[in-house]
Amino acid sequence: MQATKKVASSMKVFEEFESEVRSYIRSFPVTFVKSQGSKLWDEEGKEYIDFFAGAGALNYGHNHPAMKEKLISYIAEDGITHSLDMGTKAKADFLIRFNEMILKPRDLDYKVMFPGPTGTNTVESALKLARKVTGRDLVISFTNGFHGMTLGALSVTGNSFKRHGAGVPLHNGVSMPFDKYLGDEVDTVEYLERFLEDNGSGVSLPAAIILETVQGEGGINAADYEWIKRVEDVCRRWDILLIIDDVQVGCGRTGPFFSFEPAGIKPDIVCLSKSISGYGLPMALTLIKPEYDEWSPGEHNGTFRGHNPAFVTATEALSFWENDNLKNEIIKKGEIVGEFLTILAEKYPELKGEPRGRGLMRGMACHVDGLADKICAAAFERGLIMETSGPNSEVFKIMPPLTIDVNSLQRGFDIIEDSVKACLNK
Repeated sequence: MQATKKVASSMKVFEEFESEVRSYIRSFPVTFVKSQGSKLWDEEGKEYIDFFAGAGALNYGHNHPAMKEKLISYIAEDGITHSLDMGTKAKADFLIRFNEMILKPRDLDYKVMFPGPTGTNTVESALKLARKVTGRDLVISFTNGFHGMTLGALSVTGNSFKRHGAGVPLHNGVSMPFDKYLGDEVDTVEYLERFLEDNGSGVSLPAAIILETVQGEGGINAADYEWIKRVEDVCRRWDILLIIDDVQVGCGRTGPFFSFEPAGIKPDIVCLSKSISGYGLPMALTLIKPEYDEWSPGEHNGTFRGHNPAFVTATEALSFWENDNLKNEIIKKGEIVGEFLTILAEKYPELKGEPRGRGLMRGMACHVDGLADKICAAAFERGLIMETSGPNSEVFKIMPPLTIDVNSLQRGFDIIEDSVKACLNK
């Protein structure tokens, strides 16, 4: 009885004092007190398997021991915490290691910009820079794309609910159909190029094209690598900058460190955030081809763009990329998840299920109104944290830490299947 009263009391705190804008707490209505690896515990001691990973901010799991040790040591030694964009050893160590471990092995040459601590900050900086470099104002994005919640990022986001939240008209963005948005038979790159070459299309030559290789919030829509390469070809042909938003799908989520690597492209600007710090600490990068680094000092800035504890954990996180072991694990585990989803869709045709995704960013589109939400709620009751995505929340999303063990994956699968059966009344 006492434990129940305590839980009810702690939840009441959020209802009484926190804004109505809160969202995830409505899906997961408990107070969490501890986390480790791919698990969390609430204040009653109940254990949850994490198929959510901080919306992609915890690719290496909760409280990774090596990162935690580095962070505690740094703080204990009075290391610099806040520094704006001043020089610090923590930042220098990160820049050197990022160049050696990530950029050089992939033959990528980028200047690194610290635009502010979140994904929407890196997207805003990318849009501003593309406009500055080209002198054009239009940016082309894609249907069901999601790029952040500030005004510039919203202008290139597809979701109508999020766009309406801006409260003002959103200008200087045009949405084009993503890969397979109009069906397998429609070539959407050809569609895009027709708008660019036709003087009567009403679409001006854009400063940039921005895209996610796998649309996380948009419904786990994975573009074919050939399609991505052809979009880059369009950009080169028309002198348009290509911005890849790797905020959620980068840092190994689909297998390689950058999600676009298998497409064989070299974007002009790359947006990274979420798991780049490795520990869930706020951090974002904007990677810029040197010839486009035309910023004047201070032209884009932010008070928290120099978050040194995040540099410390990010530097340690790069140890995962000293070889291909993690990449190969992600691909293998991704195939296990994909096989589970395929079998689930075949076993329960009432789901009207459509497996989607790549690597360890997977999901099942349930073409039954409200079913994905019900499955996620049922799974949470059974000890699994999982969210929905898509314009109508029609996809339940499997996005665990990349380091999750196969046994935990299987336990999560069992909970999902039990939840499906319960929601279908089987």
